[in-house]
Amino acid sequence: MTISLYNTLTRKKEVFEPLQKGKVSMYVCGPTVYNYIHIGNARPAIVFDTVRRYFEYRGYEVDYVLNFTDVDDKIIRAAKELGEEVPQVADRFIEAYMEDVCHLGVKEATYNPRVTETMDDIIAFIGALIEKGFAYDVDGDVYFKPRSFPGYGKLSHQSIDELRSGARIQVGEKKEDPLDFALWKGAKPGEIAWNAPWGKGRPGWHIECSAMAKKYLGDTIDIHAGGQDLAFPHHENEIAQSEAMNGKPFANYWMHNGYINIDNEKMSKSLGNFILARDLIAKHDPQVVRFFMLSVHYRHPINFSDELLEGAKNSLERITTAVTNLTHRKQSSTNLVKDEEKWLQTISQYKRQFEAAMDDDFNTANAISVLFDLTKEANVYLQSKQTSTVVIDAFVDEITSLLRILGIELKAEEELLDQDIEALIEERNQARKNRDFSRADEIRDMLKEQNIILEDTPQGVRWKRGN
Repeated sequence: MTISLYNTLTRKKEVFEPLQKGKVSMYVCGPTVYNYIHIGNARPAIVFDTVRRYFEYRGYEVDYVLNFTDVDDKIIRAAKELGEEVPQVADRFIEAYMEDVCHLGVKEATYNPRVTETMDDIIAFIGALIEKGFAYDVDGDVYFKPRSFPGYGKLSHQSIDELRSGARIQVGEKKEDPLDFALWKGAKPGEIAWNAPWGKGRPGWHIECSAMAKKYLGDTIDIHAGGQDLAFPHHENEIAQSEAMNGKPFANYWMHNGYINIDNEKMSKSLGNFILARDLIAKHDPQVVRFFMLSVHYRHPINFSDELLEGAKNSLERITTAVTNLTHRKQSSTNLVKDEEKWLQTISQYKRQFEAAMDDDFNTANAISVLFDLTKEANVYLQSKQTSTVVIDAFVDEITSLLRILGIELKAEEELLDQDIEALIEERNQARKNRDFSRADEIRDMLKEQNIILEDTPQGVRWKRGN
């Protein structure tokens, strides 16, 4: 068993070797909780949950940390606009986040630390950086000096002079160099603040993740992950802070997922193509949304449109229908059927292909292609005159278990009872008499999705369950 992943730090695919045999320490940057999450936030939640699930499938124990930034300029601004306190706003949107990602099949993290609950660790971390000469305070603000850290720029693969050309000193900032970034922001009148040796205030954005990763996972971790937009400056600054503080590599592997485009345009509020995750899952099956997100390799950009989502729905339904048909066929299957061993070997081959796809940088797109091929084989098998209970069970077990690795649970079949079908057929007949052909077609399609085949005969409508 060998899992390879693309490491943003080295810009190449590498064999994963954990710090501790059989264990994975993984830190994923979570949301700033000032509003409901959009589908761009949902993608890393789904992607790295799937990475975690696959590690667990392969026998690893995973310590998975996802943080919440619960104090920040945006949250303070939102609190003022809403006439609420910062903790009240943060609590509400943390609860909303957990609700949204739960619908999307995301497992609970091992730890969900908050900035406000890690303040002592953050203050101690900043104090140590000042003492080591990597940071300085000016009138209650504290800044980190990237020029004091020789490796600065190694994640973004830019020299410090290249980075310096795009840096600016904003109005009100007192830093010595445009590249310097804030570790601590002195309190403004009326703002939420904490006491620190250099004055009341609150942390800068970057320092919180360094402190939380250290507290919950140690000085060096296996994997640090997040959206592509976080690679610079956030993750670059995390590396500088953590390695300056600890004198050790911060993370051995860095993983970043690609952007989401809406109808081939980058999602942004200014373009008006901003989609909240909860709005999406209110209109569409969350399982379909997750399946859609995993249909493209995590490092590639993904284009979202209603048509593409509908395509994902149809694709997932093909797999679901195959499982339903297998389950029905089992009722008329027997044991010790000819070619049973051959079919079992075929199913095992698809399992190995699925694992090979996932072992290769968690390529869910290729893994889903294997699932489609396995489903096609199942449909071919269903055409056999005689089927084996053992093979039927193997197909069902394999399809459902591989879907489960992707975080997709097939719903327990809500099979229509005979009387329900008869009632729908009667309603359809009445709709046709009333020339309500739209409703009649809707009922036919509904029954077809349940694998109910209607036949119009001189004696009336007859129905049967498909194979």
